[in-house]
Amino acid sequence: MPTPLPAPYFVAASAPAARLVGLDPADLAHEDFVAVFTGNDVPQRAQPLAAVYSGHQFGHWAGQLGDGRAILLGDIAGPDGRMELQLKGAGMTPYSRMGDGRAVLRSSIREFLCSEAMAALGIPTTRALMVTGSNQGVIRETMETAAVVTRMAPSFVRFGSFEHWRYNNKPEELRTLADYVIETFYPALADAPNPYVALLEEVTRRTARMIAHWQAVGFMHGVMNTDNMSILGITLDYGPFGFMEAFDVDHICNHTDQGGRYSYANQVPVGHWNCYALANALLPLIGDQEAAQAALDVYIDAYGEKFDELLHAKLGLKSTQENDRALADDMFKLMQANHVDFTLFFRRLGELEVDVPHAQRDEADAPLRDLFLDRAAFDAWAAQYRDRLRLEGSVDAARRVAMHAVNPKYVLRNYLAQVAIEKAQNGDFDEVRRLLAVLERPFDDQPEHDSYAALPPDWASHLEVSCSS
Repeated sequence: MPTPLPAPYFVAASAPAARLVGLDPADLAHEDFVAVFTGNDVPQRAQPLAAVYSGHQFGHWAGQLGDGRAILLGDIAGPDGRMELQLKGAGMTPYSRMGDGRAVLRSSIREFLCSEAMAALGIPTTRALMVTGSNQGVIRETMETAAVVTRMAPSFVRFGSFEHWRYNNKPEELRTLADYVIETFYPALADAPNPYVALLEEVTRRTARMIAHWQAVGFMHGVMNTDNMSILGITLDYGPFGFMEAFDVDHICNHTDQGGRYSYANQVPVGHWNCYALANALLPLIGDQEAAQAALDVYIDAYGEKFDELLHAKLGLKSTQENDRALADDMFKLMQANHVDFTLFFRRLGELEVDVPHAQRDEADAPLRDLFLDRAAFDAWAAQYRDRLRLEGSVDAARRVAMHAVNPKYVLRNYLAQVAIEKAQNGDFDEVRRLLAVLERPFDDQPEHDSYAALPPDWASHLEVSCSS
């Protein structure tokens, strides 16, 4: 059961998430809802539980883990289907180990904002309904205050859920879990010649596509352990995440990840590695190693096809040509060499005009060109890009609209989250709510909020996030 917090208060709520489960967003600030979604007042029909799972962490078997600070209240029917409601930070569970079962305001705000930002970007993700807080102290690196974030998803079953039963030699429990997942979330797979092979293949495909979405917006999860991988192919567990700023293919967003296992470049192969871990867990049910390997082999093509699709859209290209990959590779190399801001580059690329008189080109390209130190190198690449656009008869106005619909102006930069967190820690939640409203419309121009789309200030380079985030 959840452990009550003293004097809980409302921090923020997501209107889009509320509508998914048929709740009126205006009601969520009421003390009755605050009590329920802090864990102080458990609904009569709720059956709270914490799930056990195991997993590989940073590539090493970690043994039994489980919901150490998350408690599932149950599920709720919404207009688009059922959603599980989970309180993260609601107190100790049988799987808390040495932890206190609590979450802090800082990390809860980060997870809340990023869950909803990712959803607005069109990336498969768990959702966050609301955040509540309390003045109860919680010891981390320093003394902080407690908070609870209400998370929503069709399911919180993870790769590690299967690994737990596999490594504990519990074949019947493993089969029961797999059958439940197939029956509930993948019913079409029940008629496959081997439903467990079909399950592995579909989860592998969804995982690859999810990570393609990550790469396309410069999102880094930070801690892609198998216990943080969803069986539904949705982004799960927001901790030391980050959005790429100065482009570096080897960027590591998690300060704890000293070896860079979960760097931007490594997310794609690590996703595949995690699918191998899932395959190993399912192997007693699959019964055929070659069939399991064939299911895993869909990963590379699924990732490549989805990423190419997303990248073509980001570049405003409607067709596929032989030299597109070279054009994109040159672009990323140029961005890396010049430390170009990922989000600003793609957003401003949509403003580039194809046919500009040579004498006016530097001025016309200035917003984009000024992101580069080596402007001659940019000019050379831009000439190739313009040629490619001419090849398919691209029209500036139409392309601009299409590119702005896929290249966000606003992402959750760490410094934006930090500003909101520091104000919230002083009792001012307006910035959390304002930032949420901006992030819910990432592709809209919102000129009144231009400051949220600017290059990060110098002090932001000193921010670090870790597994405690």
